[in-house]
Amino acid sequence: MEPTSLLKTAVFLPLLGAFLIPVSNLMSKEIRNSFSVILGVMTFLSTALLIPVMLNNPGFSIGARFPLGFDLILTADMLSVFMAAISSFVSMIILIYSVDYISHYENQTEYYTMVVLFLGSMMGLVFSSNLIWMYTFWELTGFASWRLVGFFRSEKDVLKANKTILVTIFGALCMLIGILMIYFENGSLDMRVLRGDTVSMLPAVLILVGILAKSATLPFSTWLPDAGVAPATVTSLLHAAVLVKIGIYAYARIFGVTLVAPESFSQGVTLLAGLSALVSAGAAFVETDIKRIIAYSTVSQLAFIFLGLASGNKVAFAGGLLYILMHSMAKGGLFLCAGIIEQKTRVKDITKMGGLFRTMPITAVSFALCSLSVMGIPPFGGFFSKFLVFKGAVESGNLLVLVIFLVGAVMTLLYLTRLFYLVFLGNAKENAPLEGSPAMVASVAFLAIAGIALGLAIYYPFDYVTVISTQLGVNLQ
Repeated sequence: MEPTSLLKTAVFLPLLGAFLIPVSNLMSKEIRNSFSVILGVMTFLSTALLIPVMLNNPGFSIGARFPLGFDLILTADMLSVFMAAISSFVSMIILIYSVDYISHYENQTEYYTMVVLFLGSMMGLVFSSNLIWMYTFWELTGFASWRLVGFFRSEKDVLKANKTILVTIFGALCMLIGILMIYFENGSLDMRVLRGDTVSMLPAVLILVGILAKSATLPFSTWLPDAGVAPATVTSLLHAAVLVKIGIYAYARIFGVTLVAPESFSQGVTLLAGLSALVSAGAAFVETDIKRIIAYSTVSQLAFIFLGLASGNKVAFAGGLLYILMHSMAKGGLFLCAGIIEQKTRVKDITKMGGLFRTMPITAVSFALCSLSVMGIPPFGGFFSKFLVFKGAVESGNLLVLVIFLVGAVMTLLYLTRLFYLVFLGNAKENAPLEGSPAMVASVAFLAIAGIALGLAIYYPFDYVTVISTQLGVNLQ
């Protein structure tokens, strides 16, 4: 296929296909499930096939004209393809896992519709070169996440879902005001035109509020652990693959590549990220709900990515991008492991678990491998990403912030070790459950193996993110 056709497929296939899922359900549930998985597979393949194209191509754009500069412009470059490939890959694994995981729940058709719509919205956001269209897709992901978080429809679930959308919409409205201010100041919404332009503090802060709200960073971090009431596949999608990474990507695209913000702005971001890393890691220590612990861990690890992207040099920026890849694989695996555990034991409290290694060895090993990558233990991929972020922070002179993050890294090791011990080691409980279905277990094992495989073959992803930071990092030292 031509590169332009691959780009169109990546964006419009899941966006349009989501609306055909209810139609496929009229034929049979099996056709609906297969169709949903095929949409995920095709989306990933179309983005993956763009990777070699980008290695020899600075990028290309397609689009349609609209009045007042609101043109729909889709641009494929190394950064957008990198993010799209990661998101679509983990989303594909989640869709495969979902076939067995949600097979006995209600609202399955809406579930698949929203997951695929979520994926299509992410693709549209990642490839959008127009700020207003990026915002439009940003809001579409918010709508889909609202429906997914409230999947079980109990009063508690609906309240948590409403909290999710209220927090993220507040941030999105601030972002919209910031975008409009940039439009009136610079006369364009096209990020290709705005590249290298300076942005004043107020619109930069307003956009940052939207980014922090979507990526669940302090002081907007509380909605993400609360979203754990959703199915494990949804929390994996929100925490690992798509939703929280939207804010990270927006920061990289807007402030890392396109606009030049005041130096104090970046310094404020790194300090806020450091505080977020410590507070969330502390919360993970005292929490007993397995998915909430992993959720607090996500908040903490996202702060490390912000440190890399905001430090102001190419090494840290490359480390931040590599961190996105490694965190998506490892954290996606952790949440899917938690889904197997929760579904089989019908327990969320880790103090009431124990000894599951004996009856769920594959899940236990997969959980351990994913945890080691999140901790940053060599030779897992998470080690290299964390090392580059720290190295870049040292080169930037952010020593105080670096100390904060080093403490956060040690806390990550401790609370994940505690989590593994309480769940999988110790005395086994009566009637200990067996493994999940073959598809579910294979999904988590695949993500776990990917974490160490990426570490052993680190040259390839490292080379790619280094080229991104060199080719597109116009605002870096």
